[in-house]
Amino acid sequence: MSTRGSNAMSPTTSEVNALEKKGYVISRKIGQGSYATVHLAEYSEGGRRVKLACKIFDKDRAPKDFLDKFFPRELDILTRIENAHIIQVHSILQRGPRVFIFMRYAENGDMLDFIRQNGLVPERQAKIWFRQMVQGLQYLHTQNIAHRDLKCENILLSRHWNVKLADFGFARFCVDGDGKRVLSQTYCGSAAYAAPEVVSGTPYNPKLADVWSLGIILYIMVNATMPFDDSNLKKLLKDQLARKWDFRSRVKDVLTPVLTKLVRDILEPDITQRITLDRIATHDWVKRESHPASGSGLPNDVSEASHS
Repeated sequence: MSTRGSNAMSPTTSEVNALEKKGYVISRKIGQGSYATVHLAEYSEGGRRVKLACKIFDKDRAPKDFLDKFFPRELDILTRIENAHIIQVHSILQRGPRVFIFMRYAENGDMLDFIRQNGLVPERQAKIWFRQMVQGLQYLHTQNIAHRDLKCENILLSRHWNVKLADFGFARFCVDGDGKRVLSQTYCGSAAYAAPEVVSGTPYNPKLADVWSLGIILYIMVNATMPFDDSNLKKLLKDQLARKWDFRSRVKDVLTPVLTKLVRDILEPDITQRITLDRIATHDWVKRESHPASGSGLPNDVSEASHS
């Protein structure tokens, strides 16, 4: 059954031929979701070849609710956003029930893979990546867009080891047609990264929920583990509200106090007390310049000046 699904999600011969006429060559599959697969791809124009990732979405496999609400919203948002720390969309093509979303390929994978392969991220490098995440998220929020699915798998690392926010399947606008703020009611994303107000099922401010998820990612980067166990949602919410988490003993003494305080201010269950994204952006730890740590597995020339 899974093999059939996998084949059905791959491009057909006629689709491959049609795409090649437009300069796109699709190769091996590198990821798969419920309604889409992701393949490596290349685009050729005038002798220049660009490495891309292609998300192939199959409308015939998706439920009506997803087709009516989430997918059109994702396409609308993808065509509106452009920022150095958001994955760049190259083009969106449709052929029958299939939609092909071509985007820049992140050569160094995602944050989860990096941590699995290298262990925790040294604080100096974590600061650089976190700062880039904040800049990308700030851009989205100024456009009144909430991501709603921030997690390590959706933090991609480019050829020059810069952060790119990705996967806007659950993203939404935070204001209505009259410019009034709209609360979210949909349970989105992964429970391990979800804010307590999301887990509890109450209407929530999606921007503040994004901030919580950002804090979870920062914690994971410097601890190489999760702050909460999400196997039981009732216990997860209880632990979140009780602030029942801590830094691992072996890293607790090497992290700077200003960083540990920032994480606690982000993972604040009371939304009236949780630090805002604008305050995070101007926080001492975030603003203070840093250089990648030696021995982190990164090239020595990683810098925030190169956005590729």
